[in-house]
Amino acid sequence: MSRSAHPAGPRHADVLSEGHYAAPPADLNSLDPKVWAQTVTRDADGVVTVGGVPVTRLAEEFGTPAYVLDEADFRARARAWRTAFGQDADVFYAGKAFLSRAVVRWLAEEGLNLDVCSGTELATALSAGMPADRIAFHGNNKSAAEIERAVGAGVGRIVLDSFQEIVRVAHIAQSLGRRQRVQIRITVGVEAHTHEFIATAHEDQKFGIPLAGGQAAEAVRRALKLDGLELIGIHSHIGSQIFDMSGFEVAAHRVVGLLREIRDEHGVELPEIDLGGGLGIAYTSDDDPREPHEIAKALSEIVTRECEAARLRTPRISVEPGRAIVGPTAFTLYEVGTIKPLEGLRTYVSVDGGMSDNIRTALYDAEYSVALVSRTSDAEPLLVRVVGKHCESGDIVVKDAFLPADLAPGDLIAVPATGAYCRSMASNYNHALRPPVLAVRDGAARVVVRRETEDDLLRLDVG
Repeated sequence: MSRSAHPAGPRHADVLSEGHYAAPPADLNSLDPKVWAQTVTRDADGVVTVGGVPVTRLAEEFGTPAYVLDEADFRARARAWRTAFGQDADVFYAGKAFLSRAVVRWLAEEGLNLDVCSGTELATALSAGMPADRIAFHGNNKSAAEIERAVGAGVGRIVLDSFQEIVRVAHIAQSLGRRQRVQIRITVGVEAHTHEFIATAHEDQKFGIPLAGGQAAEAVRRALKLDGLELIGIHSHIGSQIFDMSGFEVAAHRVVGLLREIRDEHGVELPEIDLGGGLGIAYTSDDDPREPHEIAKALSEIVTRECEAARLRTPRISVEPGRAIVGPTAFTLYEVGTIKPLEGLRTYVSVDGGMSDNIRTALYDAEYSVALVSRTSDAEPLLVRVVGKHCESGDIVVKDAFLPADLAPGDLIAVPATGAYCRSMASNYNHALRPPVLAVRDGAARVVVRRETEDDLLRLDVG
């Protein structure tokens, strides 16, 4: 296999797509532990291993592209969240990040609860043995059939998202002879992303019932009057990929203000408050997320302080980390196909996957890291754009990154931190077959979600 350098494309102080300059890393062979799963390392031959299994063996046995999930890392992160919040709080894993029956079993064994937002996510959870009373059911437009299934199964809580849903859930629960535990999701006028938050004018969204204008207070009045519902708390979710706790502080202040109004009007102190998810992870070395124990301490202090000021008993806190648990535990393994240098710009590296297995770069302008994992290299760093094989100019996996200049077709590269929202949002665009999910632990690899086949695809096409 040829290892010749590709002559075109900038190398040292290089212009990135946004017009900024960035220097290449000092060592292209190093793996930043912030963005890679805990058991990822290089062996004596320079091949990256995960859970003691070389990626070359994974590629040979299971093919590429493939999502590679470090089971030990997943379990360790789940335990860290459970330990950080303790027995006086609830941790609900947000299944939308990535859900499979294996993951459900791991969560159940590690003591976490599960958040689902569709009937089929609920079916997955129940089929894998998650106790129904440890499941929360979300969604802005739950069908009557989904609600009936959730209530009939005995889910621990349903998060109500609209005035119509308050009546709908109450009616179905009564018809089944149940009294369903519910929370009301409210929008508090706070939007938080990464290190920024805005505290006003964000009620304009499809989720929740606005706090502004007394709508949330009216939703509470209606829920408290219905025999089929047991209102246990208020739910608030303010954003995604959040590193800064300031947005939670403002949100908690407003939620606790509503709890105080409920006490004053109805003589009821609701026992729970759910602060949602959205906690950030490191996609690149520039990201600096907080540890679970830091987040738990900060959120507990915020809620306790606000409740003391309002002379309320401190409610039981729930949080919903999804990405924060599964995101760092996986990487996507690709094989390099074509390499196309563009003089003075960058080099395009095409892989055997793309936007069908990771839509986030195209959809959100997300940033990722990438590394050569089938060998080490002493070649100069080369600015590249990693792209997929789909018929879209926006089919970009990694916008700008440095890889060795002797990169060649047949090399294996990997994109870390792809455990969340990659397999969940994968598609069959261009009739691509969705990759498998491989769980690796203690020197062994197994398929937990198999690769799609042509037969799978054609079976759905009834002609």
